[in-house]
Amino acid sequence: MADELQRIKVLLVDDEDNILRAIQRLLMDEDFDVETATSGEAALEKIQTLENVGLIVSDQRMPGMNGAEFLGRSREILPNTQRILLTGYSDINATIEAINKGGAGRYISKPWNDDELICAIRDAVDLYRQDAERRRLNEIVALQKEELEAWNASLKKRLLQTTATIREQNQAIKNLDESSPADILSRTFDNFFEVMGDRNAVHARTVSIMVTDVARKMNLNAETVATFRLAALLHDVGKFASHSLSLQKHQEDMSESEVSDYRQHTIRGVEMFSKVEELAGILPLIRSHHEAFDGSGFPDGLQGEDIPLGARLIAIADQIEKSAHSVNNNRAVYALMNARFLGGGLLDPQLIPRFQAITKVVYFEGRKAGIFAEVEITPAELLPGMTISRDVESGSGVLLMQRGNILDAAGIALIRSHYRKNPPADGVFVQIMED
Repeated sequence: MADELQRIKVLLVDDEDNILRAIQRLLMDEDFDVETATSGEAALEKIQTLENVGLIVSDQRMPGMNGAEFLGRSREILPNTQRILLTGYSDINATIEAINKGGAGRYISKPWNDDELICAIRDAVDLYRQDAERRRLNEIVALQKEELEAWNASLKKRLLQTTATIREQNQAIKNLDESSPADILSRTFDNFFEVMGDRNAVHARTVSIMVTDVARKMNLNAETVATFRLAALLHDVGKFASHSLSLQKHQEDMSESEVSDYRQHTIRGVEMFSKVEELAGILPLIRSHHEAFDGSGFPDGLQGEDIPLGARLIAIADQIEKSAHSVNNNRAVYALMNARFLGGGLLDPQLIPRFQAITKVVYFEGRKAGIFAEVEITPAELLPGMTISRDVESGSGVLLMQRGNILDAAGIALIRSHYRKNPPADGVFVQIMED
C-alpha cells in the first residue's frame, strides 16, 4: 500500500477561516500535514485529490451541507479515515446522526479545550496508523497465503506425478541385481528435491544424507539403508498438504490451533502415499518421525524402542539440520550440543553420538577441538542446561540473566516472556565447545 508510506494528512473543514487558522496553529508541530476546506462541498472535491487522509475534523453547522451529511458522504470515499465532529451543546441530534451515519469516532463540543482537541486529533491519527499497518500486514499475509497455496498445490501435484512413474520403474528395477526398489526410488525423489532447490528441499536432502551415512555405518543391509534414505527424503511431505503459514514457525510461536494443524503433517504424509504399494515400507517412518523417546511425541505417543529405528534416526537428523540452520557460525558444534541436550527426551540418546562425524562433515568450518565459542539463537531455541555466554537484557536494558548462568526451565520462561513483550535487537548468546 504505497500511499501509507506518505505523510498522513489531516483535513479540517469549517466555514469560518479564523477557526481553521486557530486549529492549524495548534497543529503546527505535529507529525502530519494539515489541509483545510471551507465547506462540505469543497472538502468532498479536495479529498478526491488527496492521498493518505488519516483524519477529517469537521464542524457541524455549515451553510449548505452540514457536518453530519458531509462526514457520511466522505465515508463512502474514504472508509478507513478517522472522523471527528465539532459541535455545539444544542446539536445533540446532529451529533448522533454524525456518529451513526457519518462514521464519526468522536465529537468535541465548541468552544473546545485546546489540549483536549490536540489529544483527540493525535489519538485519531495514531488509530489510523495502527489500522493502516494492520491492513498492510493483512495484505502481506494474504499474498503469502496465496503464494503458499499455489506452491503447495504445484508441489503436491509434482510429487504425485513422480509417484505415478514408480510402478513403471519397478518393472525395470526387478532386472537390476545391484539396486533395490527403495534405492531406485530414493534416487528418483532425490533428483526431484534437487530440482526444487528451496529451503524445504535442502532440509530434506540434508536429513537424508545424514540418515543414510549413519545407517550404513550401523551395518544395516542395503535395502534397509535405501528405505531409511527414502523415508528421510519424504519425512515432511505432509506439510505440503497444508495451506497454513504456521508450518513456517517455531512451535513455541504457534497458537493452539496452529500446533494442532502442525501435528497432522505426519499423518498427511502417510495418506499421500498410502495407495502406492512400493512405498509401504517408508510409511511407518514418516508417521513416527515426531515421536519422542520419552513418549511425549506425536501422533501415537510411542516411547523408546517402540519407535521404529528409522524414525528415531530421522528425528535426530531433522533436529540437527534445523539447529544448524538457525545459527550463522559454529553450526556443527551447536547442532550436536543441541541434540545432546534433547537426548532422553525428544531424541534417542544412544543414537546421537553416531551423527557426530557426518554432522562435522556436512557443516565443516575448520574449527579446532577444545576451543570455547558461542552462537546467537532465538529464545524459542533455548534448552535447559545451556550456558549463557553474554548478559541477557530486555529491550529496555533490564538485566534478565548474567553471563555464565546455566539455563533451567524458569530462566527460559523469563527470557521468552521479556523477549515477547520488549524484544531487544539481538538474540541470546550461548556457550559451545568443540568436543
